[in-house]
Amino acid sequence: MQWLRDMRPTLLAGGPNLFAVMIAAAGVMLLASGATPSDPSRFMWLAEHAPIILIEISHFLSSILGIILILLAFGLSRRLDGAWWATLTVLAAAAFLALFKGFNWEESLILLALMAVLVPSRAAFPRQARLLQMEIAPGWLLSALAAVGGAGLAGWWSFQHLDYGDVSVIKVMGDHDVEWAIQSSVGAAILLLGVGIWRLLATPATPPVVGETDPDFPRVRAILAAAADAEPAANLALRGDKRFLFSQSGETFLMFGVRGRSWIALGGPVGRRDERLELLWRFRELADAHAARLGVYGVGPEDLPDLVELGFSIQKVGESAAVPLDSFSLEGRRRGNLRRSWRKTGEEGAVFEVVEPGICSTLFNEMRHVSDQWLAHHAGGEKSFSLGGFEPAYVANFPAAVVRVGDHVLAFATLWTTPGQTAFSIDLMRYADDAPKDVMDFLFVELLHWGREQGYVAFEFGMAPLAGLDDRPLAPLMSRVGRLMFERGEDIYNFRGVHRYKDKYDPVWQPRYIAAPNKWTIPMLMADVGFLSSGGLGGVKVLGRRSRRAVVEPKL
Repeated sequence: MQWLRDMRPTLLAGGPNLFAVMIAAAGVMLLASGATPSDPSRFMWLAEHAPIILIEISHFLSSILGIILILLAFGLSRRLDGAWWATLTVLAAAAFLALFKGFNWEESLILLALMAVLVPSRAAFPRQARLLQMEIAPGWLLSALAAVGGAGLAGWWSFQHLDYGDVSVIKVMGDHDVEWAIQSSVGAAILLLGVGIWRLLATPATPPVVGETDPDFPRVRAILAAAADAEPAANLALRGDKRFLFSQSGETFLMFGVRGRSWIALGGPVGRRDERLELLWRFRELADAHAARLGVYGVGPEDLPDLVELGFSIQKVGESAAVPLDSFSLEGRRRGNLRRSWRKTGEEGAVFEVVEPGICSTLFNEMRHVSDQWLAHHAGGEKSFSLGGFEPAYVANFPAAVVRVGDHVLAFATLWTTPGQTAFSIDLMRYADDAPKDVMDFLFVELLHWGREQGYVAFEFGMAPLAGLDDRPLAPLMSRVGRLMFERGEDIYNFRGVHRYKDKYDPVWQPRYIAAPNKWTIPMLMADVGFLSSGGLGGVKVLGRRSRRAVVEPKL
């Protein structure tokens, strides 16, 4: 039996999908049996030995158990231990009821045989997840609906062609069968509808948010301080609204947000490169064990090999702009408007300064005043997840670029820096009502000069959503829809204005992607990214066309 022991890992790996097909077929068998006529001779014998009410209940429950088996088959394909236990229970109940439904002993033998095959396979279902939190794919629900519809049509055809003859008992039995078949099919359809509605509302269990007071927060700070190749946006880990998954060594983390059943990682793992793939696998397995909808948002080309290794579907969501600092210059005709804006603001008395982390209370209060004025003109208030917020504990982590006119702060930007100085970026960008018209151009130009002096390689402007998507006839549907929104969606977000503003600094555009195990979940994940970043449904507004000075703002 050595060959059987050698084959055991392969059998355990492929077993869940095979069992899922077998159990789904058993569910279809029960649905079809409940919707079609019973054998007259068996029914007459059963009616003499069992109450009619028991036969009717068995007929109805068998169809309900059939649709439950089809849904449990999805859980078996996900290797859920709860689905294994529930399937054994339903098979036993269905085998018992089949005897009272119409003395269908053949069905009972088939169901018992499936139990006998399923019992020794316990090790193939290791994932500890509650069935009430299991995500059932839309395709599986549609398949279940097709099974219910097919069983109903088979029953309708069968009763249309049933010849009762002249035997009145059989005629009565036939009438009962019609009534019970209709009841069982309607009951299965109602159950399926209820499951579909429930899946829209149910949420999985989630890990806790890690904030300033959490013992894991110092680990996050330490990893960020040592991650030489981290992107500037990795500093969003300090926002205090994320969950974290750490590598075995504790030197790498993956941050993610949760909304409903969606677990969405923001960027790739931060820390040691040799631990990234393993951490992504652990994230996928953890989300799968909790029956969550999984996604990784905002990743760049360097993360794609690992995501492909995980079997994820990839969708481009925009482009990120990075300005190489060694080649940036205000000289030349192309820079004429930018050069004039910078000079004019400087001539109006604007002075630029970068303040180190740990801003004094006086300066912080001035910045808060500017921030409050800025927020008064922007819908939705402070953001979260993929965007920073003006909160004391968060802002204190970063340097701040400040523009003063006289003694008053009229604009500021908090800075995301990186240990390896490969790049730095801006987080919050805000200006007062009485700031000079071109104050943001002045701030950016000064920041580019400052970054070059500090030894940084590039300045990242953040992402332009939906930029760079193709509208070719053979392009993916989501890319074509995204391109249409980029071209025509100015009433929702100033997509073209954001891209145009950043493009005048001649950046290098890099694609940004969202990845998920199933392509059909990507639209839902994108919607949840928007809700997470805006702070919920109340923060999502139709923005309309914005002023020229505001187009550099929200950088999802």
